[in-house]
Amino acid sequence: MSPDSPTRVPHNASAFDRRQFLFRAGGGFLGVALGGLWAEAGEIPNAIVGPHLRPKARSVIFLFMAGGVSHIDTFDPKGNAHAGKLIDAVGFGDNLAAMKRPVIPCHRTFTRHGKSGTPVSDWFPHIGGVIDEIAVVRSMWCHEGNHFPAVIETCTGHRGRQFDHPSFGAWVSSALGSENRNLPTFVNIGRPSSPVQLTGGYLGAGVSATPFQAGPTPVPNLHPPEGLTARERDEQMELLESMNAEFRARHRLQSAIQARTRAYELAARMQLSAPEAVDFAAEPAHIRSMYGLDDRHTEEFGKQLLLARRLSERGVRFIQVCHAGGGNGGWDSHGDMKTHEPLCRATDRPIAGLIRDLKQRGMLDDTLVVWTSEFGRTPWSQNTTGRDHNPKGYTAWLAGGGVQGGLVHGATDDVGYRAVENPHYYSDLNATILHLLGLDHTRMELPALGPVSRLVERGGPIREILA
Repeated sequence: MSPDSPTRVPHNASAFDRRQFLFRAGGGFLGVALGGLWAEAGEIPNAIVGPHLRPKARSVIFLFMAGGVSHIDTFDPKGNAHAGKLIDAVGFGDNLAAMKRPVIPCHRTFTRHGKSGTPVSDWFPHIGGVIDEIAVVRSMWCHEGNHFPAVIETCTGHRGRQFDHPSFGAWVSSALGSENRNLPTFVNIGRPSSPVQLTGGYLGAGVSATPFQAGPTPVPNLHPPEGLTARERDEQMELLESMNAEFRARHRLQSAIQARTRAYELAARMQLSAPEAVDFAAEPAHIRSMYGLDDRHTEEFGKQLLLARRLSERGVRFIQVCHAGGGNGGWDSHGDMKTHEPLCRATDRPIAGLIRDLKQRGMLDDTLVVWTSEFGRTPWSQNTTGRDHNPKGYTAWLAGGGVQGGLVHGATDDVGYRAVENPHYYSDLNATILHLLGLDHTRMELPALGPVSRLVERGGPIREILA
């Protein structure tokens, strides 16, 4: 649909005690179904109902490389003409004084791949093989140069000094909802860098990320009772929905408690649907190999991306996959750029496999794959062979879902320090994803923190990469 203005669901908070609700609504049955997952579930205050535009993408697989990938060593080749030279680094970090830093050489070999001839590092040969599906944006920038606030800026679209803003996946979840009533709208796979990457913020916990993992236990604490047949579970679900309907009618529940009820019912339904989503038994050997499940170096991340494809296939709207998260993130390479090598090896084949698999299934046309990090890395080192944090210029890329593949947009300067050609603040990437999902970023605003809060405060979609 294409409404002329956002439709808002009024917020009318209820003070009804959650534990009292659980006790009255089934004597512990809901607690078993819930398993603690939705204990803080809430409503979506003033939710925006979309889409506003004709969507190109149905779902997003958001690949977040935690710690700061070096664009100079992966997708933005600079050569070594400036190696050893002192360059002006005024404005690096919080230092506004004049300062010079020596450029260190890049030891990677870049090869032009595909019909587009886009250069890709020898650390990513498999991604090079699908580069004609990818739009590389070499001119991203953000404000924050430290990991935690940069991650907040990345996932919320706001500078990382406030903690109440919802994550990007929560905005998408609240605006569009899920195509599958048995699965959540926003899923996180892998360890995030910060819990802010999972939060619903002022949109409420009902749209925060649900953690999923490949294996027999897809969601912690959500085991279905052993020994029950499918028919018995169906009967329990019917009883649960009947009890909730009767409870709502008796107490004339306000919107907050209704949202909690819906969350509990979703948790119960997930007991059946989530295990099926993570069961790879039916996946043929060639598909498992495509994701690298036959190699110990790529198996873990390959399983995560295969799970992401299966969740997208089943209507999950936003799937965030965090690689090497925790602490400052595994991609934080101050000491030696060689620490990037095993991380590239672990992700290269699975990412290329995901894109190939989506394409052969006809899913790439309406599934948007995004690859990014919280910032890039500097042309200089800290007296080592590693690189420092660089928010002033770095690379992100997109594939599928309405993106024109096989192109490079934007550029950093001669040494890769600053975005100088078509620079894009991080929220431009968010606005692009929203646009491809059929959402107008200018109409996604809520009266939350101050007069109006928005996901995208400035800029707009990167239209040059749209198909």
